[in-house]
Amino acid sequence: MIVDPNLLEPIADRAWPARESAALGGWRLNASDGWSMRINACWPLGQPDRPVDEAIAAVEAFYAARGLPAWFKLADGAVVPANLSEHLRARGYRPVHGTLVMVGEAGAGSDLVDAGVALSDAPDPAFEAVFTASAAGNAADARERLDALGRIPAPARFARLDIDGETAALGASAVDGEWAGIFGMRTSPGHRRKGLARRILAALLNEAAALGARRVYLQVEADNTPAIALYGGLGFTPAYGYRYWVQD
Repeated sequence: MIVDPNLLEPIADRAWPARESAALGGWRLNASDGWSMRINACWPLGQPDRPVDEAIAAVEAFYAARGLPAWFKLADGAVVPANLSEHLRARGYRPVHGTLVMVGEAGAGSDLVDAGVALSDAPDPAFEAVFTASAAGNAADARERLDALGRIPAPARFARLDIDGETAALGASAVDGEWAGIFGMRTSPGHRRKGLARRILAALLNEAAALGARRVYLQVEADNTPAIALYGGLGFTPAYGYRYWVQD
């Protein structure tokens, strides 16, 4: 599926809201607690309101004032100006964390939807408990992400699958017009490799279609082969990639 990142990136930015946002012309500055890079980075999606090197310096000052490092999220085909990476490299930045944006169809996998997946419009305590437990002991990281999930604009959906009375898998979606985004996919350690994530995803895709979405996007680390295979099995294909640029 051909997707224009200049269309999809602003939608993705709205779907995962930072605690604080600002702008330098077409550059979007997101700040939270410093864990999830998407809500703690500058997204250069349009022309800045000043010369490029001055804009970079202003971004650095914005994050320094909040005790955070300056990170830039550069998506293939949606970076303004196009030579921003050259300016960043000259200032000591380097690319890290290659991420793949995959896109698919709402309603895909409807044959896999089952009544065992509970859907709600807000994360409940069981959802929060499993999400926190999956953060490998980093409660601050989990809290920041849960806060972001709670800020997803309506209509948001949160999916939870219980096995023998225990919450085993979960995920969330954000619907924005014809597009829906998938976030927060988690499976508790004792229930992995049982196909639960596939059932969660199928439920979210079906619900996205019911809410009027036609297309769905998600982000996955470029080296996460199992997750890419899972999404590919439900019709998702790579659309474009992005990297974060950080200073050494």
